[in-house]
Amino acid sequence: MSARNIYHDSVVKALEADGWTITDDPLPIGYGGRDLYIDLGAKRETIGAVKGEEKIAVEVQSFLNQSPVRDIEEAVGQYMIYRMLLAEARQDRDLFVAVPDRVFNTILSEPFGRLVLARLRLQILVFDAANSKVIQWISEDDTEKLFNA
Repeated sequence: MSARNIYHDSVVKALEADGWTITDDPLPIGYGGRDLYIDLGAKRETIGAVKGEEKIAVEVQSFLNQSPVRDIEEAVGQYMIYRMLLAEARQDRDLFVAVPDRVFNTILSEPFGRLVLARLRLQILVFDAANSKVIQWISEDDTEKLFNA
């Protein structure tokens, strides 16, 4: 198991403040004899026409390399592998990559970042690290809107 991300605790607090219950820390997703771990699993009760639970998996990314493009490459690689494995093993969880608002407001809001989000349909949880607060949820449906913005 790898070391925790520097923003791990901040994302946990942000999710809890947003009404989520942490179910797994980390969330194991072994496959074919390999043990992999997504940073967090969480759930919350949903209110609406159909009662039930929303379940998510969250991979926390810090984007601390000198090259923000390299950070995106690493984050996308992890995201794509985890999404594939979740589809095989735990189809009841939506995968999100948690990124600090400073990252979303820079490289991920630039044309390059918006293209990556839209074409790969990444789901993003934007958080304020200093205040441990969820700023924005971006679902697959939202990514196309970002690209066209």
